This record gives sequence, C-alpha cells and structure tokens, in this order.
Amino acid sequence: MRRLGLEGASRRRRGWKTTTRDERVRPAPDLVDRNFAAEQADQLWVADITYVPTLSGFLFLAVVLDAWSRKVVGWSMASSLHTRVVVDALDMALHNRQPESVIHHSDQGCQYTSLAFGSRCKQAGVRPSMGSVGDCFDNAMCESFFATLECELLDRNRFTSHAEARLAVFSFIEGWYNPGRRHSSLGYLSPVRYEQLNRELADLNSQVSTETG
Repeated sequence: MRRLGLEGASRRRRGWKTTTRDERVRPAPDLVDRNFAAEQADQLWVADITYVPTLSGFLFLAVVLDAWSRKVVGWSMASSLHTRVVVDALDMALHNRQPESVIHHSDQGCQYTSLAFGSRCKQAGVRPSMGSVGDCFDNAMCESFFATLECELLDRNRFTSHAEARLAVFSFIEGWYNPGRRHSSLGYLSPVRYEQLNRELADLNSQVSTETG
C-alpha cells in the first residue's frame, strides 16, 4: 500500500450527538429484535441520522434503507436536527416504493418519537419500531451504511459549503452506492442490480406458472 500510495480509511470519532431522547414520550415497540432479515422488498426499512461536517457548519443526513436489498430508498439533508428531516426522508421512501405495510425501524431519537413523525407513519400505514437506548446493535444495518459513507466519502473529502456536501452525498447515494456498490450479503451485487434480478426472476416464474397452468 505504501508503494502504491494507498492509505486505509477508518471510521471517524463521533463529533456530534444526533440521538437525543425525549423522556416525555413512549417509544414504539421493538418489532425487529436485531433480526434484520427480510424476505422481500418493503418488508423492513431501517432509518437513522448522521452528520456531515463542512466549513460552513454541519449538515444532517437522514436515510431510510430497505433491509432486503440494502438500497437507500429515502434520504434528506438539513442544516438542523428538526423533525422535518426524518419526515422528508420517509416521504421520499414512500413516494419511491409505495409500501403496503412496512416496518420502519429506528432509534429512540426525539425526531422519530415526535407527534409529527408518528402521525405521518399512521397516515401512510407504516409500522414504527424502535430499538433500545444507546445500543448501536439494535440498528446495526443503518450503522453499517453510515460506516461505509464515512469511510468512502466523508473521511476522504473536506467540503467548503452545504451545497458542495449535498451534491457529494447525492452522487454517492444515487450515483454509486445504490447502482454500483457491491455487497457480499447480496451475492456481490449492487442494491439496484439485486432488485432488478429478483424482479426478472419473479416475472419469469410467473410466466412459467401461467404457461404450465
């Protein structure tokens, strides 16, 4: 690596606390219990918030991932940790996927336990689920995505403005992670390719069933 001018990238140290619990509200039950296996799309979504440092101040990124394909199905960025950032990420996921009865799993941050977020879930038929307090393993899949984001983008770049950071995150998620980054858990396919192949297989099985029926 030294001869090739390569350096390893490691996770940064935490510099901002993005999870603040509101003691006045009752969190949703844990419907996942650390079992992030899903048999099909839009059965289980995982969600969380991280921060993106820039020379113009922090940006906060909220994401929603489909546990089945590891695809980021919704995301939003804001300059503050108001509830709107998680609602916007959820709205993007709902628009993109239109699920029938999906579990939305997150931590117990005040954004996710807020009345506004709970009302949006109820309106859309989304089933909220929340892990315990202060245990990253209860939302390990989303933490894994943020580790990838940090190692492959944030630790390798210094952003001067919010606009520059937004463009970089957009390019990473929509231009690389979803369509191109391979996952060993998906047979070394990208999330987009994994979903595409499964749709093609389902269509083929349906056609064969119709012909033989």
